[in-house]
Amino acid sequence: MKAAVYHGKRDLRVEEVPEKELKDNEVMIQIKYCGVCGTDIHIFNGDGGSYEVNPPLIPGHEFAGVVAKVGAAVTRFKAGDRVSGDPNDMCGECYYCKNAMQHFCTNNMGVGTTVDGGFAEYVVLREKQIYKFSESLSFMEAAMIEPISCCLHGIDLCEIKLGDTVLVMGGGPIGMIMMQLARYAGAARLIMSEPVSEKRELALKLGATKVIDPLEEDVQAVLAEYCDNVDVVIECVGNIHTQADAVKFAGKGAAIMYFGLASPNDSFPLKPDDVFKKELKITSSFINPYTFERAIQILEAKVLDLESLITNVVPLNDIADVFTEPEYRRAGKVMIKIS
Repeated sequence: MKAAVYHGKRDLRVEEVPEKELKDNEVMIQIKYCGVCGTDIHIFNGDGGSYEVNPPLIPGHEFAGVVAKVGAAVTRFKAGDRVSGDPNDMCGECYYCKNAMQHFCTNNMGVGTTVDGGFAEYVVLREKQIYKFSESLSFMEAAMIEPISCCLHGIDLCEIKLGDTVLVMGGGPIGMIMMQLARYAGAARLIMSEPVSEKRELALKLGATKVIDPLEEDVQAVLAEYCDNVDVVIECVGNIHTQADAVKFAGKGAAIMYFGLASPNDSFPLKPDDVFKKELKITSSFINPYTFERAIQILEAKVLDLESLITNVVPLNDIADVFTEPEYRRAGKVMIKIS
């Protein structure tokens, strides 16, 4: 089969690789589309993902397709089913799995991070990781189930209340999803801080009540004029400078969600006095525990605008361009068309 194989820092090649043999409890999915995630970019640049990455590896963990084959013990799926897969496969036996913290599993296998993923014609997962979706979703929409499931976990941790003011920092696809979810969670004021004008315009279309250009405007002054208090800050850039700014912009009693993935070795100074005087709650969101089914339900309910977020569809043969050409960074969600 054809696949994009990561061989090391900034080395991604489309090659012919052998198909994996199925175990009795596994399902082989023929991939239609696989989304490019910020984690994939971190892996490409040699920073790793949520887990340690050991090349050669086929990345890609946001995918949808049809069942091609099933193992002898598989009972819930058959060839032709429209499916996606949760890329995180937990052992179910370690301390964290047995204490309702399965996303911290000490034996986790991550499809596209620790084992081969979806930038390929076929991917293999255990039956327990597979989820059906209805014909109301296109394969491209269904490839967004995984990132939306991650966003749902993050939104849950923000504990947004009806009437809250929410500041989202970063208007990439994740920031736009978080903003829409915050609106459905009850936020009354939705502020998007984003330097790219096209993304600010899109944010207004998707429900932002205020947009700010952080490179040209004094964000703190704009916030002070616009609202009495910022109740939740969701940082989706994954940059230590914007993460430091999140503490500055957060209001009294605010929750700060670090959702963007910074380089593992990056850090910034934090004054405990700033946290103390505003009684801040600082948290982050790690992968997507117990949210995959909910993400499918949300997508099938058509409460999110995804069409506006997917700006580029790139064939598998040209995948390396997505990681090396700067124009893709200014765009929205990139989908790799596999088959």
